[in-house]
Amino acid sequence: MKITEVRLGTISVPLRVPFKTALRTVNSVEDIIVEVHTDTGHVAYGEAPPTGAITGDTSGAILGALRDHIIKSIVGREVDDFENLLQTLNKSIVHNTSAKAAVDMALYDLYGQMYKIPVYKMLGGSRNNIVTDITISVNDPEEMARDTRTAIARGYDTLKIKVGANPALDIARLKAVREAAGPDIKLRIDANQAWSPKQAVRLLNQMQDLGLDIEFVEQPVPGADFEGLKYVTERAYVPVMADESVFSPADAVKIMQMGAADLVNIKLMKCGGLYNALKIATAAEVYGVECMIGCMLEAKVSVNAAVHLACAKNVITKIDLDGPVLCSEDPIVGGAVFEEQNITVSNAPGLGVIAIEGLRYLD
Repeated sequence: MKITEVRLGTISVPLRVPFKTALRTVNSVEDIIVEVHTDTGHVAYGEAPPTGAITGDTSGAILGALRDHIIKSIVGREVDDFENLLQTLNKSIVHNTSAKAAVDMALYDLYGQMYKIPVYKMLGGSRNNIVTDITISVNDPEEMARDTRTAIARGYDTLKIKVGANPALDIARLKAVREAAGPDIKLRIDANQAWSPKQAVRLLNQMQDLGLDIEFVEQPVPGADFEGLKYVTERAYVPVMADESVFSPADAVKIMQMGAADLVNIKLMKCGGLYNALKIATAAEVYGVECMIGCMLEAKVSVNAAVHLACAKNVITKIDLDGPVLCSEDPIVGGAVFEEQNITVSNAPGLGVIAIEGLRYLD
C-alpha cells in the first residue's frame, strides 16, 4: 500500500453554545482536514484545529507545514514501512504539532486498514467503551449554574469547569456550580494557565475548605513554569494535572521526574499524534502516573483517534473527549459512536471514519 496523494480541505461545524475559556471564545469548529489516498484505493482522514492561543498553530501555519514540508515527506512511501514513515513525519518540520497529528492519525488509520484491525486493538485493546466529561464554559455564576443543570439533564455525571478568566469570581462560580450539581456529581476544573502559583494554592485550598470537592485542577499556572506547577502540587489540597506544560514525551518525563504534577493530560494536537502520545502513556506507566486523554475543540475525526488511544491503554483513566457533543451537528460518517457521555469505539479496520459530509477541498 503506497501513499499516492494527499488532499486538503476544511470543515465548519457550529457549536451548541459558545465555548469560553480563560484564553479564548469559540463559536464553531473550523478545522483543516487531511485526506490521504493510496494506490490500493484506501483513503484515510486526519484533522487539525487551529488553536493559536495554545499550540501556536493557525490555519495558515497548518496548511504551510503540510504543503511545504509534511506532504512531500510521505507521498510515494509505503504504509508498511510504518515506523520509518512516522519518524520521517516527525522530522519533517519542527513544532507544528497539529499538522503532524492530522497526518499521524491518517497513517495509523491506513496501517489498521491494511491489516484489517481497529487501531485501538493494534495498540492494546483494553476496552471498547469509555465515559467522557463535558465542559462548562466560564461565564457569570448564574449562567454556569444553568449550564450545569442542562449537562446533568443530558446524563453527564462528571463536569469540567472552566475558570480563571476572573480569579476573584472563581470561588463564586464554583459555589454556584456545586449548588446546581449537588454532592454526587464530580467536578474537575481547568484554569488554562490563568493563576500565579501562590494565587492557585490560595484559591484551590479555599475551594476545598468550602466543601466544593474538586476532583483535580488542570494547568493552574503558565505552561512553561514547571517549578510553579510543582509549588502548587506540593501545597494545594486539590490534585494537579499538567496540560499546557506537556507538549512532548520529554516534557512529560520531566514533569514526572520532578513530581511537578499528580496527573498528565495527553492531547494529540499538542504532542503531534498517536506516535508521541503512546510514548507519553508508556512513560506514565513507568512512573505510575495516571493520564487523561483530552482534546482542544475538535470535530470527530481527531477526537475519534483519541478514543482509540483511550480504549487501548489502561493508564488513561480520565476522559475529556467532549468535542463532538459540544457541536450542534456531526458531519463525520463512521468512527466512534458518541451517545452523550458514553463513547463506543468502532471495530472497523483502522480508525473507522468513512467520509466527511460538507468537506470543502482546498486544492
